[in-house]
Amino acid sequence: MSTKDELRQVEEDLARLRAENQEVRDQIRDMGATDQVEISAVISQADEQVELIADLERRRDSLIRKLEEEGAR
Repeated sequence: MSTKDELRQVEEDLARLRAENQEVRDQIRDMGATDQVEISAVISQADEQVELIADLERRRDSLIRKLEEEGAR
């Protein structure tokens, strides 16, 4: 897989995860007065997604730098 292809895949994954994370956060808002254990689990899931998003953003930045270096050669 080329660096450009990998970057494109990372961007797609980022977009998907961001959308999923927003859906989870919207779900939390819409839950109302339900079981606090369930709400905590959903919040934990959303927080884990934020960590994955941060990892993918770091990977994306690394790929962009790599492409810039390749272009400078």
